[in-house]
Amino acid sequence: MSSEITGKKIKEHEPLITISRRKSMAFWVRLAIRAGSVLVALIVCGLITRFVTGDDPISVYSTMLEGNFGDLDKMWYMFYNLAMLLGVALALTPAFRMKFWNIGGEGQVLIGGLATAVCMIALGGRIPDWSLILVMLISSVTAGAVWGIIPAAFKAKWRTNETLFTLMMNYVAMYLIKYFIERVDQSGSHTVGPKLLSHGWLPTVLGEQYLLNIIVIAALTVIMYAYLNYSKHGYEISVVGESENTARYVGINVKKVIIRTMALSGALCGLIGFLLVGGFSHSIDPNIADGRGFTAILVSWLAKFNPFTMVVTSFLIVFMDLGAEEIATKFGINPSFSDIMTGIIIFFIIGCEFFINYQIHFRKKAAKEAE
Repeated sequence: MSSEITGKKIKEHEPLITISRRKSMAFWVRLAIRAGSVLVALIVCGLITRFVTGDDPISVYSTMLEGNFGDLDKMWYMFYNLAMLLGVALALTPAFRMKFWNIGGEGQVLIGGLATAVCMIALGGRIPDWSLILVMLISSVTAGAVWGIIPAAFKAKWRTNETLFTLMMNYVAMYLIKYFIERVDQSGSHTVGPKLLSHGWLPTVLGEQYLLNIIVIAALTVIMYAYLNYSKHGYEISVVGESENTARYVGINVKKVIIRTMALSGALCGLIGFLLVGGFSHSIDPNIADGRGFTAILVSWLAKFNPFTMVVTSFLIVFMDLGAEEIATKFGINPSFSDIMTGIIIFFIIGCEFFINYQIHFRKKAAKEAE
């Protein structure tokens, strides 16, 4: 009798659908859900492209492969973009683990690139290239670190909102670059290119201009994994991220950890700016970071702040992005179409995390369990 009453109460008061957090899920199930989300995203993108272009989905997917692996140059370019995106994600990860929401990766990359360009113009031809490259590296890393320390110091001292602070500093860095370009190039150009930045180019490795950047980021991935998981600093970052009160209780200087971690995060973003300007483009403009500072947030979050998993998430996003660009070019579609496809894919990748972390209960099922 009591079970019948309980069942009636559930039917009367329980909502039709309830959501609860999952306690655990097997690794292979999580992997299957993520793989399934990518597959569904590809199907949706194929159908949309079929509707827009009238071509069959198989040719669409083969075009995506061609955009990434069509020839050796495309492969190198894909791995280069993967490395640069991964580098920014690695730079942001220590701050994110500390639950310091650094949205200023874009600006920190830009200010590192600006410091590099200033050195190339001010010292180019006046000192040997090898020493110029060293000065460029030190300047870019220092500039990025300072750009990270400023919001960290305000957060540590006055508890300011780091999300808004770091976001606004992106625009400061952008307009500093615009001011620099106007002062250096009076022609009205929006870019200072290789003609002016003619010294301090990073050397090629095995005749390949992308390879040095890729090697640096590969080494950084291993170092960052060791730093976060096996060093004292990495432990302090995790403790501060879990609870600042607990960190203070065990004797950790929270303010010091916040400032030190953001200095590291900014310095690594500055390093990416150095690699972008000195190692590949040999030019500076407000779009040199190409949105990587924001995309890297997604890369880091999807990988659960694991540097090795970030390699996979970076590859997936870069592969889809370059593939979508190839589709837009081949079928004569507006270039914005590639952004639409990338957005669809990211939507499904993010959406699958809901089903990994939460489960859905229906009222009928709850009533049967009560009986």
